[in-house]
This record gives sequence, structure tokens and C-alpha cells, in this order.
Amino acid sequence: MRYPKHMQNLLIGAAAALVAGSFVVPGHDQSGPVLTAATAFVTGQPASTNSTGAASPAAMVSTSTKSALTALAASVTKLSQPQALEDAFHSYYAYKSEHPSDIKKPYLYFVDYGLPSTEARGYVFDMESLKVVDGPFTVAHGKGSSTSRYGVPTKFSNATGSNSTSLGLYVTRALYAFHGKTGGKPYQSVGLQLDGVSTGFNDNALDRHVVAHGAPYVTPTKAGRSEGCPAMEPARAQRLLPELADGAMVFLFAPDPNWLAGDPWISTAA
Repeated sequence: MRYPKHMQNLLIGAAAALVAGSFVVPGHDQSGPVLTAATAFVTGQPASTNSTGAASPAAMVSTSTKSALTALAASVTKLSQPQALEDAFHSYYAYKSEHPSDIKKPYLYFVDYGLPSTEARGYVFDMESLKVVDGPFTVAHGKGSSTSRYGVPTKFSNATGSNSTSLGLYVTRALYAFHGKTGGKPYQSVGLQLDGVSTGFNDNALDRHVVAHGAPYVTPTKAGRSEGCPAMEPARAQRLLPELADGAMVFLFAPDPNWLAGDPWISTAA
């Protein structure tokens, strides 16, 4: 129902009085059922609450996702699919809603593997302040995910020995001293353990030693192939990975129909 202007002002004033009262009455829950109903009445929007009057987890995930998209989408220069960021933010908030004690840092490392390795496709977001910490920057994909050295990965696997990228959501674990080889030459970098939480798609990550690390084959303009790791430039890894360690999240996206239909955090968030 659409109310006349003077009636809307009256209702808004009544709702404001309720809000003010909620701040001066000790122990009063400002998001209680009365205020929720009044706000819904004034705005014309339905209230999504549980039996206690609090917003439901699904509603909170949806609201947080929309806020993050509003704040951050304009800072992302290019996406392979319009839903890539939304899936990342939905998954982040859905997991955090169900496992709040696992998330000790507000950072999300996001990679869009629908873009080629010659384009900057990685970002780190601060999901608390809703700001870009770093990005875009180049990120490697697994050599088992593409037949050519550079290009767009098209094959994804959770299997040991596949050398492929595994899509989905990860929780970061500890830092360690990473040792690798490229062109037959050894190199060292900081490494960050990744615990895959997208069951069936990346939950073998720890056993496969899929980690975030720096690699000399990743430069500001292109990224060579890893053994499945979302590797970045060495200097960037040295700067970023300690900030991401022990309780941040990683989301690796690609427009892969099988994964999009089955990832538990995308479907949970939706």
C-alpha cells in the first residue's frame, strides 16, 4: 500500500521514536520484533526474521553480500562472468555464518580463473572495511588445468597428482618456508597452507600441498603454470601472505558448470 506523504512522515517519526527508545532502555534489543515490524511497515519491505525477531542467517548473508558488492564491485576492473564476485562474497559470508570461530582475519583472496594468465585476475579484499587491500595482480594456475603455458584454464581437479587448480572456498592455515623448482632451478618463497572447504572440489588441498606462494614465473604481466597453486609474484607473496595466514579465506572462481552447480557454499549462500 502506498501512503500519502504526510502519513509517511508520521510513520517514519513513529519508527524513529522506537529506535531512540531502544538506545535509552537498558538491555533493550534495538532489532526486536516491534522495531522490525515498524521498519518493514514504513519501508514497505518484508521483514526476514526468525522466531526471536532477529534477522535469519540467510538474510544476514544476503545483506552482507549486497553491501560488499556495492562497496567493491566498481574496484574490480574485469570479470569473466558477472556472478563471480557475488559467488565469492556469498560463499565467504555463508561459511563465516556457520563457522565463525574459523575466520580470525577479515581478508578474502579472490582469483577469477575465467580470465587468462596474461591478465591480472587476483585481488585481496578486506571484508570488514570493504576495501581492496591489493589487486588486480597476476596469479598462476595449475599446469594440469591448461595445455598451453599461457591462457585460460579449462580443467579443474581435486585429485592427487593432477597438478590442477581446485576451485572453491579455502580457509588459510600456517605460513611455512616453501621450496620449489622452475626451469630446473630451485627457488624459495614464503608459503601459506590452504584448507579446502568446498567438499568434493578442493578438500584434498592439504594432502596435495596446494598452497599460496611466491614464484619467479609470475610477473606483473603474465603468470606461468604451477602444480595447482594460486602462486603470485615473490615480492607480493612476501608482503601479503603473512597478513592472510591463520584464518583468512581464499576463493578460486571459474565458469565451470559442474563446480558452480555443486559447490556447497555457493548453494548454501544462494
